[in-house]
Amino acid sequence: MTSSPIIPHSKPTLGSEEARALAAVVESGHLSQGPRVEEFERGVAAFVGTRGGVAVSSGTAAVELALVALGIGAGDEVVLPSYVCAALWLATVRVGARPRIVDIDLDTFAIDPVETEKALSPRTRAIIVPHLFGLPADLSTLQRLGVPLIEDCAQTLGAIERGRQAGSVGTATICSFYATKLLCTGEGGMLLSNDPAILDKGRALREYDQVPALEAATYNRKMTDVQAALGISQLGRLRSFLERRAAIAAYYHDALRHTGLLLPATPEGRTHIYYRYVVRLPRSREEGTSLDTLITRLEGRGVQCRHPVFRPLHRYLSLDGYPASEEAAQTALSIPIYPSMADEEVSRTAQTLCEELA
Repeated sequence: MTSSPIIPHSKPTLGSEEARALAAVVESGHLSQGPRVEEFERGVAAFVGTRGGVAVSSGTAAVELALVALGIGAGDEVVLPSYVCAALWLATVRVGARPRIVDIDLDTFAIDPVETEKALSPRTRAIIVPHLFGLPADLSTLQRLGVPLIEDCAQTLGAIERGRQAGSVGTATICSFYATKLLCTGEGGMLLSNDPAILDKGRALREYDQVPALEAATYNRKMTDVQAALGISQLGRLRSFLERRAAIAAYYHDALRHTGLLLPATPEGRTHIYYRYVVRLPRSREEGTSLDTLITRLEGRGVQCRHPVFRPLHRYLSLDGYPASEEAAQTALSIPIYPSMADEEVSRTAQTLCEELA
């Protein structure tokens, strides 16, 4: 066992700026949804390049709002990948739609456009496109399918696909600001769109107080000014956060290039902002040492690594026929990367991984 402090897999980057922002809200006496929320909405929308945003209580709430705002419900189908957070499936089911699960492109972990096209039917109303780990999906190919795209930018704020900001392309976009996301509000999310009707519908469904009529799909999904103040501070530092992530990723690229690991790919026309640094064990190595065993050994030496997706949807649902998602589940390893990592922690992470794979 290591005597050094453990390097966590992920960690929020917080400082005096965030403390001052929170103190200002407390001193104002206005803690619930108010002017800070509106400012945060404007800031995120401007960063991504959309007409506006609707801040809500979580990323999952943002997905539900996007689906309902698009008029999706019972009898409709929504395509989404297996290798993704379960929140997308849960939100789709909660609005009454049927999820159509498809496989991923193993090299990028993104939804596979070929498999997506095969899954389309006359009932398909949307494709949810998660941009996993900091790399945009192939938006250009997916757009040609002629189905509304809901971009999931929970992990990819600031990434570029063919000159366009991830999140600015789809009919709707959702973000998550969970504690360990690219920028955090503790909990929280946002619906973004260029369509004013979608934004208006999202705001109408976010809260039920002082409204002219009742609608069953309305919940209390509000974000507070406390959370938004934290987000505003984080947004002001996001560019520097991304620069630090890029520097850490560059170190890992160099340090791990001879280990036999399959390092993150960045296809032409896309940029990677490294929300996660995800490598894959080659099959020959995985057969000798399981991924779970390696994770346990690394943690025993003070480096906390994780499966980048806890469990693919096809495993939850006992579905067959998802070879790329299954391969990712068995071989993908996420190693620590976040802006507050010290240089010594970065080098110790790389060295420990190299030694375990030697």
